Amino acid sequence: MPPATMETTHRDVMSALLRPTLAALLVLLLVGCGATTGLNGYQSPNGRYAFLYPSGWTEVKVPGGPERVFHDLINSDETLSLVTSAVDPDRSLTSLGSPAEVGELLRRRAIAPEGSGRTAELVDARQRQSDGRTFYDFDYHVRLAGHDRHELATVVVDRGQLYTFAVGTDQRRWDRIHTLLSKVVTSFTLLT
Repeated sequence: MPPATMETTHRDVMSALLRPTLAALLVLLLVGCGATTGLNGYQSPNGRYAFLYPSGWTEVKVPGGPERVFHDLINSDETLSLVTSAVDPDRSLTSLGSPAEVGELLRRRAIAPEGSGRTAELVDARQRQSDGRTFYDFDYHVRLAGHDRHELATVVVDRGQLYTFAVGTDQRRWDRIHTLLSKVVTSFTLLT
């Protein structure tokens, strides 16, 4: 057989052998991406934090409001917000209290402060570890004039900052999107 034909045959054999391997890798990549289907990534301009947010949501600027706000373009009461607050640099999250204590404090000061016309019940409060940091995760049922909401939040303390990351939706949509919103709230991470 002439060398050019041998080279062509070798290339055809290699291609036939690699095709199933590449197809298997593609399937694995697609299955792996399924955990974040419908989510986009966001990283702060200073590289300090990152999170996922649902496709179809857009960032809006709120003068004097939270550091970051996103909302659904169709269901505008589906929201995400990030608030940062200064804390003593020597304080840890656990030194601020247990998950239930911090969750109640957040409920009284931010979720349903006195005079807001909102009431809220802390449904669940738990602690988790991620990338060597302690997070507290909260689940709230919020009542407003005319309708109820569901809010999920996570908090973490780092370098003298308390990060409060929250997502919420109208109670009527909660059953359909609570899994997605749970992924969003637990996606918040500090990068540096």
